[in-house]
Amino acid sequence: MDIWQQLLGGFATAGTPINLMWAFVGCVIGTGIGVLPGLGPAVTVAMLLPITAQVEPTASMIFFAGIYYGAMYGGSTTSILLNTPGETGTMVTALEGFKMAKSGRAGAALATSAIGSFVAGSIATVLVTLFAPIVADFAVKLGPPEYFCLMLLAFTTVSAVLGASALRGITALFIGLAVGLIGLDQITGTVRYTGGVPEFMDGIEVVLIAVGLFAVGEALYNALYEGRSESSLNTTGKVHMTRLEWQRSWPAWLRGTFIGFPFGTLPAGGSEIPTFISYATERRLSKHRDEFGTVGAIEGVAGPEAANNAAVTATLVPLLTLGIPTSVTAAILLSALSNYGIQAGPQLFTTSSALVWALIASLYIGNVMLLVLNLPLVGLWVKLLKIPRPQLYAGIMIFATVGVYGMRQSSFDLFLMYGVGLAGVLMRRFHFPTAPVIVGMILGPMAEAQMRNALSIGEGKWGVFVERPMSVVLLACVASILLLPRLLRLARRLAA
Repeated sequence: MDIWQQLLGGFATAGTPINLMWAFVGCVIGTGIGVLPGLGPAVTVAMLLPITAQVEPTASMIFFAGIYYGAMYGGSTTSILLNTPGETGTMVTALEGFKMAKSGRAGAALATSAIGSFVAGSIATVLVTLFAPIVADFAVKLGPPEYFCLMLLAFTTVSAVLGASALRGITALFIGLAVGLIGLDQITGTVRYTGGVPEFMDGIEVVLIAVGLFAVGEALYNALYEGRSESSLNTTGKVHMTRLEWQRSWPAWLRGTFIGFPFGTLPAGGSEIPTFISYATERRLSKHRDEFGTVGAIEGVAGPEAANNAAVTATLVPLLTLGIPTSVTAAILLSALSNYGIQAGPQLFTTSSALVWALIASLYIGNVMLLVLNLPLVGLWVKLLKIPRPQLYAGIMIFATVGVYGMRQSSFDLFLMYGVGLAGVLMRRFHFPTAPVIVGMILGPMAEAQMRNALSIGEGKWGVFVERPMSVVLLACVASILLLPRLLRLARRLAA
């Protein structure tokens, strides 16, 4: 059957009233979950997994997918308005989006985020439709050396771009790497660095650290250091983009889309790496570099948001064609398929083609729904800025507490979250970036496993990392990020 006939069949299935209802409900819940600080799609989908016993597979997968990418749309709202991303993929949006909100341009930041998400999601869905098998075949060919070099590139980009200095960025990164090593060794199963605390046996939840550093840290910092200062968050500006903002946004949307999509398809990808790389790219290419880190640059919102949504859509490639989840939420979606006795993998397009193509068609429908839901409601989200700060940050603390406790019903997690929140206050006070901590936690264990696997392949020889063309290219990128800025500064000094 031709690919377009299969897609039309998918639209016929996804376009039934009951499936449209599930898609709409998923998008609304996902957007709401994304807007609420401290919550995320992984926890929500996990809590709703019991519906798989009552709802047929296609409807429930459309519903869960709507929650997944709806949360990515909504997650940018709290990143921009409150500087408290509910998902790690929207951390970068907070860097410039929150500064735009503080300078009275929240409406423009939210508009470029919503439209960029729609553009990226639509393009990525077309790419999934056309090239899923091809991209999956390419991803399979990458080995441990390439994956390790890819993560090394992410580490370098994050530590070099974020923070007041590269040293502070690297320090924060190493904190994250150290925290990520706590728990069971992925290869040997040895318990390490737990300090005898049984709750650390399974490692520390990334969501807990993210909520502690961002949501709790932000609330405590404002209570301690800005509680008596006059609020500058209530000047929201226009809720649309000017012609100049459109001109600055659309190239960033396209660049972010084509940066994010390949990373989403990789088993070691995810949405964290491309958002940071997109941010670094926009910062280097922008003609308005003076706005980055000061009043907020719209490219720093447009590019990472597009990269995030493209990567989220692209996670369907390895999930459906290889059965490999590249995010926590994708892993829960995989468990939902398992509940129905459906095996994700190369045969899925044959054995459950109706479900697969209905799910892909629902992505097109869901992107339109989310654009319609988000743009008219931008003014409503902007009104969150008018909530008095004591009530606002008290609400953040409540949502963060409920969200973290809901993961494992553990009081230990709450104490740990607030301890991490105090660490977040200290990091912000002394100008240490917090995002590299999360990146180090997420990618550190995977980087360690890939490095050890690569060394096993190379029989203990480090030369294995320069024997393959792709790993050499990635190492060259790492070296250029570290050395080029310093060489350029040296050249300017010599020229002066």
